[in-house]
Amino acid sequence: MAIYSFGSGVLLGQRTDVAGSTPVNFGLVQEVQLDLSFTTKELYGQYQFPLAIARGQAKAQAKAKLAQVSGLAFNALFFGQSLASGQLTTSYGEAGTVPASSPYTVSAANSATFADDYGVVYAATGLPLTKVASNPAAGQYSESTGVYTFASVDAGKAVLLSYTYSVAGAGQQFTLANPLLGTTPTFQAQLYTSFQGKPVNVKLFNCVSSKLSFATKLEDFAIPELDFDVFANPAGNVLAWSFAEVS
Repeated sequence: MAIYSFGSGVLLGQRTDVAGSTPVNFGLVQEVQLDLSFTTKELYGQYQFPLAIARGQAKAQAKAKLAQVSGLAFNALFFGQSLASGQLTTSYGEAGTVPASSPYTVSAANSATFADDYGVVYAATGLPLTKVASNPAAGQYSESTGVYTFASVDAGKAVLLSYTYSVAGAGQQFTLANPLLGTTPTFQAQLYTSFQGKPVNVKLFNCVSSKLSFATKLEDFAIPELDFDVFANPAGNVLAWSFAEVS
């Protein structure tokens, strides 16, 4: 009897160009779409409809919408870089107050691992201060290794600092290098769904991802989307589709 399929299922992946790679979950997939298409060639005689049609080239493409932001999955399935421990994170709008007397400096809470300055605004008005190299005047500031210096006329004013800093021993990161043309991470994927105890499994033997979209939206979750193409493995297999139905 025929079976039904319900829900987005589970999508798993594993690099095929790296021996012994760690399998990863794409991450709470919201939607998976697999499209198979062929070019066709028609043979015509003197009549309007073709006498024969033959298939030509085939294309298998897929896309998955994910509900998790995973460095492990993104790197393994799309970037193919080297993951390192630690992370670069952001302190946005960190509160500080310019001292009432000299020196008129405010040290960022994470000055020890400070990376990049991303501006200062007055807490009361939200107006930005102008960054200068040194000796700031009113409405200006300078910054060096996470220590912010202000003008004496800004003494006692509340400010908000924005900057990035490094965190060691927590999280992970990778840096996207500029690889040579043709450098291509490949992976195999396994889609699994089950409804009323009847599973459907689709194995894609070799895949290459061509597009990763990451978009944020007000009052909504970020749903990254990964597009990939499917091609034959060394044994000549493209996909295996397994059904629980009995003919």
